[in-house]
Amino acid sequence: MSLIPARRTGRRAARRFTGRDLAVLGVLLGIPVLLDAAIVWGPTLASVMLSFTGWDGIGDIKWVGTQNYENLFTTYPQFWPAARHNLLWLAFLGLVAAPFGLLLAVLIDRGVRFSRFYQSTLYMPVVLSLAVVGFIAQLVFSRDQGALNAVIGDTGSPTDWLGDPDLNIWMVLLAAAWRHTGYVMILYLAGLKAVDPSLKEAAAIDGAGEAQTFFRIVLPTLRPVNVIVGVITVIESLRAFDIVYAVNHGRNGLELLSVLVTDNIIGEASRIGFGSAIAVVMLVVSLGFVVTYLVQELRGEKNR
Repeated sequence: MSLIPARRTGRRAARRFTGRDLAVLGVLLGIPVLLDAAIVWGPTLASVMLSFTGWDGIGDIKWVGTQNYENLFTTYPQFWPAARHNLLWLAFLGLVAAPFGLLLAVLIDRGVRFSRFYQSTLYMPVVLSLAVVGFIAQLVFSRDQGALNAVIGDTGSPTDWLGDPDLNIWMVLLAAAWRHTGYVMILYLAGLKAVDPSLKEAAAIDGAGEAQTFFRIVLPTLRPVNVIVGVITVIESLRAFDIVYAVNHGRNGLELLSVLVTDNIIGEASRIGFGSAIAVVMLVVSLGFVVTYLVQELRGEKNR
């Protein structure tokens, strides 16, 4: 007889949801799911379907199979330059801007004087949209009235930083990296604050220098932040559009895949099916990185 009450008290009685609870859950979960399906996944699936058609937005939808993709990879001259520019964008943000953001985070984390001022100043570009950054780039790199030519005194035959197709991509990348560095710095600062100080003290007791402590103790601890920074960098490199469109509408050396999507869908050609094919290529590339990130995270959870 004494075992029955103990068994009953040892188990927590399963709570039954009332009709009101189910209604609240349905509203709180159902509305976001419906909005996500309508705004994100609905247009995504529609773009995938339209990429196999020759629709111009007005007439009948004509099924063309994989013809859009064949033309995209073989006969569309703007595609491969735009793809190279996106890869260059990814390499520059990943190999220059992100490490520089990590360096700034490490310096600020050491408690230098006026660290709050530096942190706020370096983060300020992040609150600006890429379109605004593009207008700022025009003010700095303009041929006739730009600040850069005025500072270096190049007035006789000023360099056309944004008009020269061999130079403008690098100038725009500098402007984009200026914004991306502050974002990366904040992420790494948050990660550095979470590093256990006892690990650094133990490394110092064992005779490790600052460089050894950072690369063998601190950097491995920042692995989750590194993965997040990597995914964000890939997304930033693929969705870059505003800054180049503000400079010269993404032409004359600043072609990007996102610009090609816009030009084909809402441009004069109005080739919605062909533009959707370019968008699907971008979707597949981005999903590859996102899926890799999710797989790594799930494996990390299992190993913990």
